[in-house]
Amino acid sequence: MSDEPGGTNIEGDAPVVETVVETDSATITDDSELERTLGLTGGLAIGIGTMIGAGIFVFPGLAGAAVGTAATASFAVGGVVALLVALPASELATAMPKSGGGYYFISRGLGTLAGTVVGLSLWLGLVFATAFYLVGLGFYALDALSIVGISVGADPGVLVSVIAVLSGIGFTVVNLTGTENAARIQNAIVVLLLSMLVAFLVFGLLDVAGFVGDESTGGTEADRWTVFPILSTAALVFTSYLGFAQIATVAGEMKRPGRNLPLAMIGSVLVVTVMYVLTILVATNVFDRTQLGQLGETAMVEIGRELLGVGGAFVIVVGGLLATMSSANASILSTSRAIYGVSKDALLPRWASRIDLRYGTPSVALGMAGGPIIVLAATRQVQLLAEVASFLHLVLYGLICVSLVAIRRDAPEWYDPDFRVPGGPTIPVLGAIASFGLIAFMDPASIGVGLFVIVGSAGWYLYYARDVTLKGVL
Repeated sequence: MSDEPGGTNIEGDAPVVETVVETDSATITDDSELERTLGLTGGLAIGIGTMIGAGIFVFPGLAGAAVGTAATASFAVGGVVALLVALPASELATAMPKSGGGYYFISRGLGTLAGTVVGLSLWLGLVFATAFYLVGLGFYALDALSIVGISVGADPGVLVSVIAVLSGIGFTVVNLTGTENAARIQNAIVVLLLSMLVAFLVFGLLDVAGFVGDESTGGTEADRWTVFPILSTAALVFTSYLGFAQIATVAGEMKRPGRNLPLAMIGSVLVVTVMYVLTILVATNVFDRTQLGQLGETAMVEIGRELLGVGGAFVIVVGGLLATMSSANASILSTSRAIYGVSKDALLPRWASRIDLRYGTPSVALGMAGGPIIVLAATRQVQLLAEVASFLHLVLYGLICVSLVAIRRDAPEWYDPDFRVPGGPTIPVLGAIASFGLIAFMDPASIGVGLFVIVGSAGWYLYYARDVTLKGVL
């Protein structure tokens, strides 16, 4: 890998650089970049909006059914792992503020093979995550119809699939018409969602403290306060913490990336971890494990009803709709940027990085993102979708940490981050161990699907991309 510098500077500390890709037949040069339109608020909205989205409304029933009140520890573990990765990712992002995020870091730190496998796995990992969010949106839409007295018929699952598919098409079109349009929608959703959640949590915590409400039924001896169940549940719910890395996938569109990227990535993890732990504490105080298991993906609706009556159920349904919409919207944006980054390096066909001249968006990449998302969303396999997304992202996160150690060791001339992780290699090493270690607690079926994706990505490298050499990219 060459250390040749390139380019000139625009707007703040964001370099415009030239990408040179060598293949066995030609050298391809492409200095086109997406416009930098996202500020700190937009970055936080993507991170918080994705993480505080579907997971906080879908997982309380699933996680609470698995371990009861101990799910608070599971979400805390997930937050710690995310923070251990967010710090190294922030350093790498300020040195390489390019679209593609984790793919870009790993390809420059560990080489073309690792970059190809991670780039394609990131694409498909985000596809699984987005499909999970859309299925959650479908379930909450059913609850909304039920509250207003509309019957959904004998097979509500079909309607869930229809809603998920149509929503996937809609969000893909919104992202096609411009990043600023998607960001405006994201900001509005996140502000409204956080306001509703804070009000709900204040009342819920008063209930936990015994100041309001009836005696709770949660927190029984059935709670599983042991290491394996807690870590296994942490592996399941880790999909909830994917949003901070999605900020890195749009680094090429961030204003003042040296300042805004670390603040957005680390800040979003801290905010979301606190809110998740408090939400699970409230949920498991209201219902015990058995009740949460019976309520399933929309347990939060009944928790709202138990605390605040029909009005509480309505607030949660609206919040769930906003949250799943927020997650899906941000994830489709990030998925397309992962494809865009890999294609610009010619590890996918170059036409996948074409930018629509009217809207300034990667239209082909958006189509490659939206298509498989819509197909998977139709399956309604909530837990499998969530765990496969977690598996692929944990592999990505572990390799991000390894990449930081490798790049620091090699100390290339171009590496000059605006933010540095303190403590030498300690935090990235811990981040890698925690990310890879959490995979061991996943369901074997989810690991199998994830490994299939990785093996398929390696096969694509051997078939298509093994003659590609990345040069002078920074």
